[in-house]
Amino acid sequence: MKTAQLTEYNKSNIKLKLTDVPKPEVSANDVLIKVSAVGVNPLDNMISRGEVKLITPYKLPIIAGNEVVGTVESVGNQVSGFKKGDRIFSRLPLNRIGAFAEYVCVDSEAIAYVPSYLSDTEAAAVPLTALTITQALELMGAESGKTLFISGGTGSVGAMAIPIAKAKGLIVITNGDGSNKERVIGLGADRFIDYKTEDYTQTLRQVDYVLDTLGGLETEKQMSILKKGGRLVSLRGMPNGAFAKRMNLPKWKQILFGIVGRKFDKLANKYGVTYDFIFVESNGRQLQEITDLFTELQIKPSIDAVYSFDQINEALYKVANGRSRGKTVISFEEEK
Repeated sequence: MKTAQLTEYNKSNIKLKLTDVPKPEVSANDVLIKVSAVGVNPLDNMISRGEVKLITPYKLPIIAGNEVVGTVESVGNQVSGFKKGDRIFSRLPLNRIGAFAEYVCVDSEAIAYVPSYLSDTEAAAVPLTALTITQALELMGAESGKTLFISGGTGSVGAMAIPIAKAKGLIVITNGDGSNKERVIGLGADRFIDYKTEDYTQTLRQVDYVLDTLGGLETEKQMSILKKGGRLVSLRGMPNGAFAKRMNLPKWKQILFGIVGRKFDKLANKYGVTYDFIFVESNGRQLQEITDLFTELQIKPSIDAVYSFDQINEALYKVANGRSRGKTVISFEEEK
């Protein structure tokens, strides 16, 4: 079967190697999926650059790719609830990635049924980002009626975060390029801030929660708009000791991340808020809840670009370098 493999960590080269390997064999608790579409994410490039080695060290070479949509080809003898022919999707477990392939074996605890109204391409935009948002809101303890600021909410993360947050009863504010205002308001945002004409740190106060998608200097700026006791969850900041403990990482990594993340903990203490870093995990139960929510509200993911499998590296470069208005997806339709 065709695969795209990561053969070495390289900070300046994210290119994957297209390689044929045997189809995987299903084990007792697994399902074998015939892949129809896969999402392409910044995380894929972060892994290639070696930026998450301390969180999830992979033995190379490894088939890359973190989220998948497809049809169940076969199931292990300990699997219940799924059968051959079911259309499912997954954010693959951290220790068993490999979505960039014609077939992939997945632990049945990590999969859920695809919302029936979504195409395979649309569904490929959902698992990783929707689980990220769900787990971030859970970590915040987000309550209905309170205010959430999503930084840089005009890309694929914002396109997913806005409708999910609104469905949970939150008041949603986001910012970005003004050309995206109409589309973002259409997703349900209560307020859109054009970063070219308005500084959110000067106009926002007493925000309950922040979802930080930008990192860098923006993280402290976002802390400044929170009310005392407010909570910031970052997708792009630095892991800290609390993150390492939550992930049950080895003690030495807890100590290390406690040191490297101390800057953000000190900043949070300065503003009287809390700081957390999140690295999304697979969770079939949460993903099924997302399916139910999407089906109820008929949420449609925003798709920016669709590539064929042979164009996988073009897709990765697009994610790394392009200004996205939604998700980049690889479709296997032409491979059938």
